[in-house]
Amino acid sequence: MELDDAPPRPNDALVELVRQDLDRFSVAELEARVVALEGEIARTRRKIEHAVNHRASADALFRR
Repeated sequence: MELDDAPPRPNDALVELVRQDLDRFSVAELEARVVALEGEIARTRRKIEHAVNHRASADALFRR
């Protein structure tokens, strides 16, 4: 397998997103991007909350 064939790492998309030149986007496109990113932030925060709660539940179960 060549290096270019390797599956992308989770942060590769984030790095690419941060590097994008925003000058080429219209105001409407930038606003849509903000909405999409806010949605992704909310989804990520829900995942973190779930993971923390799951871990706390597991810890409580095994401390008995």
